[in-house]
Amino acid sequence: MTELYSMVPEFGQLALIFAFVCAAFQVVIPLVGVNRGAPWLMAYARPLATGQALFLLISLFSLTYCFVVDDFSVAYVAANSNTALPTPFKISAVWGAHEGSLLLWVTMLGLWGMAVAWLSKSLPIDMIARVLAVMGMVSVGFILFTLETSNPFSRHLPSAPVEGGDLNPLLQDFGLIVHPPTLYMGYVGLSVAFAFAIAALMSGRLDAAWARWSRPWTTAAWIFLTVGIALGSWWAYYELGWGGWWFWDPVENASLMPWLVATALLHSLAVTEKRGLFKSWTVLLAIFAFSLSLLGTFLVRSGVLTSVHAFASDPERGIFILALLGICVGGSLLLYAIKAPTVASSGRFELVSREMFLLLNNLLLVVIALAILIGTLYPLVYDFMGLGKLSVGAAWFNTMFVPLSVGLAVVVGAGAMSRWKVDSLGRIGTMLWPAAIAAIVFAIITPMIISGELKGMVVLGLSVSIWLTLATFIDVWKKSRGQITRIPNLGMSYLGMILAHLGVAVTIVGVTMVANYSTEKSVRIAPGERETLGDYVFEFAQGGHITGPNYTSDAVRFNVYEDDKLISTLMAEKRRYTARGSVMTEAAIDVSLFRDLYVSMGEPLDNGAWGMRLQVKPFMRWVWLGAIFMACGGFLAMLDKRYRRRADKKVTAAKGAELGGVNA
Repeated sequence: MTELYSMVPEFGQLALIFAFVCAAFQVVIPLVGVNRGAPWLMAYARPLATGQALFLLISLFSLTYCFVVDDFSVAYVAANSNTALPTPFKISAVWGAHEGSLLLWVTMLGLWGMAVAWLSKSLPIDMIARVLAVMGMVSVGFILFTLETSNPFSRHLPSAPVEGGDLNPLLQDFGLIVHPPTLYMGYVGLSVAFAFAIAALMSGRLDAAWARWSRPWTTAAWIFLTVGIALGSWWAYYELGWGGWWFWDPVENASLMPWLVATALLHSLAVTEKRGLFKSWTVLLAIFAFSLSLLGTFLVRSGVLTSVHAFASDPERGIFILALLGICVGGSLLLYAIKAPTVASSGRFELVSREMFLLLNNLLLVVIALAILIGTLYPLVYDFMGLGKLSVGAAWFNTMFVPLSVGLAVVVGAGAMSRWKVDSLGRIGTMLWPAAIAAIVFAIITPMIISGELKGMVVLGLSVSIWLTLATFIDVWKKSRGQITRIPNLGMSYLGMILAHLGVAVTIVGVTMVANYSTEKSVRIAPGERETLGDYVFEFAQGGHITGPNYTSDAVRFNVYEDDKLISTLMAEKRRYTARGSVMTEAAIDVSLFRDLYVSMGEPLDNGAWGMRLQVKPFMRWVWLGAIFMACGGFLAMLDKRYRRRADKKVTAAKGAELGGVNA
């Protein structure tokens, strides 16, 4: 290691300190400018946000460089990497444990701040000053946390180890290269919605313009959060070897809760922008969405729970984050209590109206999030009070989640057809009763065709999915007056909404079919033997050994036949990683749009035989395909031309035709 290399950690540490200084000035100078009415002071917000982001990038790149060149004098590198680790995993090891992942977290916070600074030039100078000052406050807290309790640049002095440890084998996978950064972008992106809400409260300008400014940033964060959750589910499915896609793990729940509240926030912002209603409620949702992101950070990093996703860290770090969470939530709710009564909505709407359906949508999403929050935290509180150990399993979560989600889908389908201000159930029912009947009939026939028996959960899931799909298409047909050529004129935000709602329907189909029609078999199988599962025959073709860059593995090759025709060859592995001796299962999966064939290895048996798990999972890809549709819908909504108009143009409650994209 040369002297040049040895200075890189100090360079990264210094950059992190400079970022903290920029964040502190980003809080003070713009707010002083706002207080004094001095635009020249407010103007410092943008360069300070940029400076903070650049210094954080330098710090992150410095840590990455230390991993790539195997600088084991850095304690964090020595604990999470070694010379045999492939370079892509050395890079992902940067965020593979607590200190580095926290540096990635604050770097993304800085990048979001820089993006707001330079992509919101049309905003009033006092508004952007307040927004960036609030984001600076969050940065100050988390950079201070990094420097004081989680410094990734701490050294092994006076001597460094010759060889390092290893990255957790679970994380040595492509999914963990892309999943954490994407999820963090969503988590941290909600700080922008939070900052806009707090800035609007501070200024007393909770109007349609504020909602229009905030909405694309909230949508961007929601997109990243959607993709991040889907990537995490996909990784757990193929990497953990059990074939499931959601476990109601506390850390999984920690990402789902802010997504649910952010979804409610998007719909509420639509009403605030279109009708000037739900102002106070929208602010609360922005506060709660970011607060749940911080709560997820606390759960992952406090050591209060055990999970394959968690960083079991020093509990003192959890206390620091809990203090940050208390300051953030307590301070924002105090400001809300002071300011909200002065900015209450004054508009009116009838019991049957789009506003009411969107309000029901919001309430159901929040209740679902609350149910998950209770199920996640209750065992922790129970244990903390000394009452013993308690677990809340998937059965409880499903019991709460399924009926509320069914109600939500019904409300979404009907709400898309409703009118602003006032409507009638008769008019909505007239348009939608054919869709309801068709959905029920199809949902009853489908399980009879597939299995010859009626399954209640299949009927329920398919009914909801088909209802939502048909209601969405009917809405498009009505608004386009039956002319396909008119559909592009309906507005990008509206088309994004349509695609997102269809994504929900697709995911419901995937979840329903996987949950009710998956088949599996645990078998003892030797070379040359065959096992049948459903319509497929699995043949143990060959066993052998594989030597990887930092592991050795036992491998089994399977030939899979359908109707005596070879359709796939699968290679499952049982890997032993050299550094720690950890053993990992690498499942083999044959993928198609309508089914997955899944093979995972158990334990070695006598005479070359292995214990194997064979699974057939219908419509598995639809679970994630729906998430892709949702994310693409959000991206389309962001392209709506209204968000590129200058902020100083008058925004009225009547802006936007009902055909257009202000539909939620």
